[in-house]
Amino acid sequence: MTSANSGAEMVDWDLAVATAVRLARPGPRVGREEARAVVSELRRHAVEAERHVREFTRMGLGEGTPGTPVLVVDRPGWVRANVAGFRTVVRPLTDRLAARRQESPGTAAVGSVGAKATGVEVGAVLAFLSAKVLGQYETFAPAGLPTAPDSPEGLFDQPRRGLATPPGRLLLVAPNIVHVERELDVAPHDFRLWVCLHEETHRTQFTAVPWLRDHIQSEVQEFLAQTDVDPSALLDRLREALGGLPGFGGRGNGSTAGSLTDLVQTPAQREILARLTAVMSLLEGHADVVMDGVGPAVVPSVTEIREKFQRRRDRGSGRLDLVLRRLLGMDAKLRQYQDGAVFVRGVVERSGMDGFNRVWTSPNTLPTKDEIHDPASWVARVVG
Repeated sequence: MTSANSGAEMVDWDLAVATAVRLARPGPRVGREEARAVVSELRRHAVEAERHVREFTRMGLGEGTPGTPVLVVDRPGWVRANVAGFRTVVRPLTDRLAARRQESPGTAAVGSVGAKATGVEVGAVLAFLSAKVLGQYETFAPAGLPTAPDSPEGLFDQPRRGLATPPGRLLLVAPNIVHVERELDVAPHDFRLWVCLHEETHRTQFTAVPWLRDHIQSEVQEFLAQTDVDPSALLDRLREALGGLPGFGGRGNGSTAGSLTDLVQTPAQREILARLTAVMSLLEGHADVVMDGVGPAVVPSVTEIREKFQRRRDRGSGRLDLVLRRLLGMDAKLRQYQDGAVFVRGVVERSGMDGFNRVWTSPNTLPTKDEIHDPASWVARVVG
């Protein structure tokens, strides 16, 4: 992909959005007045959750760090927001791919076809995910986002460029929250606040720790920089990975394939991913611990919600859902919640919340992938 102003792109992002919006499943049936009430309540809960999270974690805004917007979106709005983030974070890699394509004569027509095909593929993945995400702190959202509802119906925020706000934003996907609360048969008011507590913790992490976003972005950029731009090299590594799996000519060990990204990683990328996995486990586990720590005081039915939600998280929605979750790496994300929560609780038990908060001092105080599974070793290294 080149920039939007300098020629054909490697990914047709407009087609990706159109495909995702067309394929996305419709949300739950909700009357107009009920929808307005849901959106309004989520906005109130986001404000309330911020106060609870900051009191519990003892994390304030970083010096000179402005707050980031909270947007209540529908499924198409979530798709558009994530496409904007994707275009921002993968630009260095796609610029390299575009440069390589320009060096090869006669590839313009093939590139145009490939961009559309890739756009459809990306759109299909986004359509699947748009029905799964309850909320998301979008770390790499480009600056310039509205915070007031401006959809045709006047209900949902429409992520787009245009205002000079800081990068990063919190998205709450209203149709998915309503769908899950109905499926679990839990108190809507409690469930909505419970979700906001988790997502607001992520917003607090990035607004209270100013260096965190840049650190993660640098790791992601290094990961992308290590990507082979030679399609034949990627194909060889994919064949090698598949060759060791049952059903693809390999002897295998009875296990199933990993995620699609696992199949095409270089050794250098695996090292970077190990560091990123540790950071993401910390962030997700911390959010789960905060959600459960604050919950009993402000969410009366938190125990019921947690039990039902955990059962739903474990089983997925069906066989196809489980396969797609594994291929897209979503199972790894679920393990991050569990591993990270064990780490956070282990550190807090040993050194208290103030001791744990030393994790936010610098990139050097972040846990390693091994320390995530051994909280005592992190405490010994950082707290002393």
